[in-house]
Amino acid sequence: MKSATGLTGSGSRDWIVQRISAVVLAVYSVVLVGFFLTHGNVDFFEWSAFMTSLPMRLFSLVAIIALAGHAWVGMWTVFTDYITTGKMGSSAAGLRLILQALMIIAILVYLFWGIMIFWGNGFGVIAV
Repeated sequence: MKSATGLTGSGSRDWIVQRISAVVLAVYSVVLVGFFLTHGNVDFFEWSAFMTSLPMRLFSLVAIIALAGHAWVGMWTVFTDYITTGKMGSSAAGLRLILQALMIIAILVYLFWGIMIFWGNGFGVIAV
């Protein structure tokens, strides 16, 4: 059965997206922790130079996209598993639709905001 609201339309592909995105986010976290472990006291200029370098901008873009996919698959799974007519009655479908719409909006806002931070005017966008 294909789902109109799933990320890929297939539970197996959604599962793969979830696992690949988790690996990307784990590696990204290890890189950031590794930076702090190898650079004692980090000032803003050192941190800014590291995060605005092309490799980190690209890796951050991949991580932001992975986070968006990971969040959508995870929240879609939670909504479809726990907001059901068996648990919540006839209002479950409407509530699930509203929650999914809000989740899509939130994920898109964070996705575009993250892209603006790394590919806009550097870290100046953070102060918004």
